[in-house]
Amino acid sequence: MPLIFFAAPTLWPEYRDLLPALLAEAGIAANVVTEAPDPAMVDYIIYAPSAPLQDFTPFTNCKAVLSLWAGVERIVGNATLTQPLCRMVDTGLTEGMVEWVVGHTLRHHLGMDRHIVNPAHVWDPTCPPLARERPVAMLGMGALGTACACALTALNFPVTGYSRTAKDIPGIPTTTDLRSALSGAEIVITLLPKTPETENMLNAESLSWLPRGAVILNPGRGPLIDDAALLAALDTGHVAHATLDVFRAEPLPQDHAFWSHPRVTVTPHIAADTRASGAAKVLVENIRRAQAGEPLLHLVDRGRGY
Repeated sequence: MPLIFFAAPTLWPEYRDLLPALLAEAGIAANVVTEAPDPAMVDYIIYAPSAPLQDFTPFTNCKAVLSLWAGVERIVGNATLTQPLCRMVDTGLTEGMVEWVVGHTLRHHLGMDRHIVNPAHVWDPTCPPLARERPVAMLGMGALGTACACALTALNFPVTGYSRTAKDIPGIPTTTDLRSALSGAEIVITLLPKTPETENMLNAESLSWLPRGAVILNPGRGPLIDDAALLAALDTGHVAHATLDVFRAEPLPQDHAFWSHPRVTVTPHIAADTRASGAAKVLVENIRRAQAGEPLLHLVDRGRGY
């Protein structure tokens, strides 16, 4: 009987009944605990990078660390973590991200803000272009980026994907040249992981490659964007608006310039959240796979950082 250490105490109430029930349904007799008196007896660790556990050295027989978060940048560099690490990819998280991205893309494409907030009662019958006339750049073509790109393509937006490694995705042209992806994009969406190579990827130089009046949506990682460079581009109007869901420091400090800037929308890291109902199924499937000697799902490549 495998011993599962649920090492994310604040999230335990959401999983307390659900996880054992799904394990039983999958035919896995397991003991799920929230304390591990003998770490050497633990077979699996269910983990959130914000959890108190930071030293994995005592868990000498642990087969896998299963993260509840899609992002693993807080844990992937932990030198004590030698066990296989799996990040969370579940349908609920993907659906939430797609809904946020599509919603804010349409908001900016249609110019909804000028109709929703119109204190002067200005009658402006200007129609927006059709979606097929609004180029979009999707920076990051992993599971989330690809799902969002496909959803926007289905609405007739011409989407160009950017990936640091070459990818062949039917119906979505993808490039490894960032300048090429940005140069014609009127809406840019960032869904890259945070790595040393992607930090400050949108900086003064790369922002200058955008056509004047482009819009940026960042539901990916805060450090992908150089904050000072973005503010400067917003001040000049080169970037017309930035809708940001993630930040270098969270919660976003009350005195941060993003809060008061007229061309910035702040959303409080809600674009995609791990929902227990879907995440528990992913956890159980990975435990089943490990017990059966099958490859784990969503295994993190330590060299790439995700």
